[in-house]
Amino acid sequence: MANLQGIPKVKFVRAMSMFGMSFIYIVFNDDVETYWARTRVMERLAYAQRGLPEGVIPTLGPDGTGVGHIFWYTLDGPGYDLGQLRAIQDWYVKFALQTVDGVSEVASFGGFEKQYQVALDPRRMAFHDVTLDQVMAAIKANNGAAGGASYQTNGMSYVVRGSGYVKSIEDIRQIAVAAHGNTPVKVGDVATVQLAGGIRLGITEENGRGEVAGGIVVMRYGENAKDVIEKVKIRMQEVEKGLPSGIHFKTAYDRSDLILASKHTLSESIVEEIIVVSLVMLLFLFHFRSALVVILTIPLSVLIGFILMRAFGVTSNIMSLGGIALTIGDLVDSGIVMVEGAYRNLSEGTAET
Repeated sequence: MANLQGIPKVKFVRAMSMFGMSFIYIVFNDDVETYWARTRVMERLAYAQRGLPEGVIPTLGPDGTGVGHIFWYTLDGPGYDLGQLRAIQDWYVKFALQTVDGVSEVASFGGFEKQYQVALDPRRMAFHDVTLDQVMAAIKANNGAAGGASYQTNGMSYVVRGSGYVKSIEDIRQIAVAAHGNTPVKVGDVATVQLAGGIRLGITEENGRGEVAGGIVVMRYGENAKDVIEKVKIRMQEVEKGLPSGIHFKTAYDRSDLILASKHTLSESIVEEIIVVSLVMLLFLFHFRSALVVILTIPLSVLIGFILMRAFGVTSNIMSLGGIALTIGDLVDSGIVMVEGAYRNLSEGTAET
C-alpha cells in the first residue's frame, strides 16, 4: 500500500482486508483520465510485486464504474447441481461473454466452486516418511502439460507433447510422492482425496425459491449500456446452443428495461404537459396562439438539449433522462407565466390605443 502513495493526482488510498484477500482503493482527482490512472497504478503494482510473498500476485480491477452492473443472469438447469452449474459458468459461459465488445468483466456468483481436496493423515505420513512439501510438490508437478518439440518422418512433422492434467480423483490418488526401494508411495497412501466445494462467503437465492448460479455483466467505462446489453443478448443466444441439454439462461436483471421505461416516462411527461398547458391557456386566455407558443417551447427545449449533448459527445443515462423529465415542469411554469404576462401587456396596450 505504501508503494501506491506517491502516484500523481491521488486524493487518498484506502484498504480493506479479509480472510485470503485484500482490496486497495485508489481515489484520483475528478479531472483525471481513467486509463491514464490505470496505467500509473499498473506501473506501481509491477514495482510493488517484488516485495510481496511468493504466490501473491496483485491484479487490477475491471475498467468499469460503480453503476457498471448492467445485466444479471442465472443458469436454469433442472437435474444439475450447483457445482455443475457454477463450473459451466466459470469455464464456458464467462469466457464467451467476456469477448463481447463493451464488456469489461463477467463476474460469477452463487453455486459451489469445485475443488479437489487432499486431506493428509499425519500418522500415515510418518509411517511412510513423507513430508507435506513432498506431497505438494508431487501434485503440482503431475498436473500440467509439457512440450517435446517436433518429430519429422516421411516428409511429415509431428508435434510431441505430454498432457498430464488431473481429470479425476483417482488421478490424484495415483500420483507418486516418494519410493521405498521399488515400492512407490502414492498420494492415496497418505491422504484422503475428495471432490467438494470451496469455502463460500455467502449464497445467492432467486426470489426465495432456492440457490442459483450465474453471472454479472460489467460494462466498460464510457460505453452505452443499452447497446452493450443488446450485444450480450445476441451472444447469449449463440452460447446457449452449446450448453448441456436442459440448461438455459434466465434473466435476473436487465437495465435496458429500466432505460426503455425511463424513455417512455419522458415521452409521457412531454405529451401530458403539452395537453395540460394547452387546456390551461385555452380555458383561461381563450387564445390559441398563446397556447401554441408554450406547446412548441416544451419539445423544442428538449430537442435542443439532445442536439447539444450529441454535438459535445455527451451520452444520456437514467439520471439525465430523469433530470429532463423534471425540468419539463419548470418549462411549463415559466412558459405559462411569460405568455400570460405578454398576452396581458399586449391586451392592455391594445385597449389604450
